[in-house]
Amino acid sequence: MRAEHVPEELPRARCVRPGVVAALAAVCLSGFFAWGAVHLVVLVRHGFGADTGLGLVWIVCFALLWWVPLAWLERPLRATPEQAADLDRLVVTVQVPVYNEDPRVLEMCLRSVLEQSRRVDRVRVVDDGSADPGTGAPVDYADIRDRFLERASAAGVEATWDRTPNRGKRYAQMHVLAADDADVFVTLDSDSVMDRHAVREGLAPFADPRVQSVAGHVVVLNRDANVLTRMTGLLYLPFTRGLRSAQSVLRRVTINSGTLAFYRAHLVRDRAGVYEKETFLGRPMQMNDDSMLTFYALLEGDTVHQPSSLVFTLVPERAGHYFGQQLRWMRGTTVRHLWWLRYMPVRGVVFWGTVLEYVHLFLGYAIPLMILAHPGLRSQAGEIALAALVIGAAVGYLISLRIFTIVRSDETVFQRFLLFLLAPMATVWRLLLLRPLYLYAMLTCGRVAQWGTRDRVEVALPAGAAGR
Repeated sequence: MRAEHVPEELPRARCVRPGVVAALAAVCLSGFFAWGAVHLVVLVRHGFGADTGLGLVWIVCFALLWWVPLAWLERPLRATPEQAADLDRLVVTVQVPVYNEDPRVLEMCLRSVLEQSRRVDRVRVVDDGSADPGTGAPVDYADIRDRFLERASAAGVEATWDRTPNRGKRYAQMHVLAADDADVFVTLDSDSVMDRHAVREGLAPFADPRVQSVAGHVVVLNRDANVLTRMTGLLYLPFTRGLRSAQSVLRRVTINSGTLAFYRAHLVRDRAGVYEKETFLGRPMQMNDDSMLTFYALLEGDTVHQPSSLVFTLVPERAGHYFGQQLRWMRGTTVRHLWWLRYMPVRGVVFWGTVLEYVHLFLGYAIPLMILAHPGLRSQAGEIALAALVIGAAVGYLISLRIFTIVRSDETVFQRFLLFLLAPMATVWRLLLLRPLYLYAMLTCGRVAQWGTRDRVEVALPAGAAGR
């Protein structure tokens, strides 16, 4: 389970020209609304019944995909020259929690922090009691620590490296952030590598005082490792550049990926002693830290996504690791849904977005049962299934156009096009594998005791892949 295709040099990425994005958006919007219009005409002409092939249901499903066209309205948020000068005066602290991380991944991660075009002021690394799973002996990161501290000093960046008893990611974060007086906190996972301009771009939205948190744009680092990692890159798109982008247009992003996120520092400091002690059904909840911090931001203002603040992250290369990760995320999201439904305004975007998500999930199971129970529809089951497959593939392609909005230093246009062709496979993957897993996660969300962090390195870089 080694990422044999991760480059030695730090990867770079950039957003394509606005004109290209506008052209892709025009294709997406035209196709999406044409599909809706066709089914609306069928419904108006024939009404709901066996003759329409579930026309009403298609229209409802179309409405539930409201985020597909809205996502294309998202643009990178920019600051005026005067605002940029104010942003340059902000004190920025990057916090990197570490637990049983592959040394080469960790070194690339820390190197990317120190090579930012907008220099950060502080870097706080906390080793959360990394230990060998076989012997229990502490993992020795001394060489990486010493090189990092030396490089930080040479760059004029204040840096610390602490080791604490293993208590979980939230405790590792609050160990240093609770007393840090920075203006902005940046949370960065230790298996992730920032693009050179990630911090500069991630700070730009804070020119608006209403913005409380900013989500970075996550892309797959080890996408060439195998079919699963390539598929994961596609599967990320509906969330990272679909639903999250649409939420950002409405300034109501609900989950900042812990991979890379920016927060007004007081949001975190003010919750010290509470954030790290969250419980669910009386049990400690250490996972889903990113959505909890985003929840705090939602309570105080706007939350947005910055598509030009890019971060590369390692993703699972084995099926067991992948489905285990998905199960933890889904359980965590289920718990957070309960928070949103309880605490978010009933007339707000977050509340109704959550309700619509469950309506969509319900229809995914109700529609097949409706077809089987209705004699007229049952006779058209094959035709309906084919229509659903065509529509699913079309929507998958519309969403996957986002592949062409990012130019990566480690990827050619031809490679992007081949990945785009696989979009229908991602749709089938979600339908047959992730949808049932989500239902299981919802029914077992009380198993928070099983949400511990990894006890060994899950994805590693090959020898010699760490940058110098």
